[in-house]
Amino acid sequence: MTDLSQYLPILLFLVIALGLSSLFVFLPMVVSRLTGAHQPTEAKLAEYECGFPAFEDSRSQFDVRFYLVAILFIIFDLEAAFLFPWAVSLGDTGWVGWGTMMLFLFELVIGFIYAWKVGALEWE
Repeated sequence: MTDLSQYLPILLFLVIALGLSSLFVFLPMVVSRLTGAHQPTEAKLAEYECGFPAFEDSRSQFDVRFYLVAILFIIFDLEAAFLFPWAVSLGDTGWVGWGTMMLFLFELVIGFIYAWKVGALEWE
């Protein structure tokens, strides 16, 4: 039989987090309606998508460059996320860890050069 009381702090944390997040979302809405600050206009209710007006037709083509830039950002962001734990544990991993990270960075630089040469970073 397992003792479920050890999960009580986690449950308490989740309840408090849910309560606070709900409070931060719904309290400004309630206060704006009670104080009369809620005055929606057409401009306030308009969608905002990447600096250009929303599409009229949901089946219209979308420029693939947005996705390419997002994927490249994620790749280089993950690379930066891998560097911090590697730097912290470099004393434990030694030369093998250093060599592995240099190989990873080399592959990343090759990918960056390829993306640059293909023109994936160009925005026209």
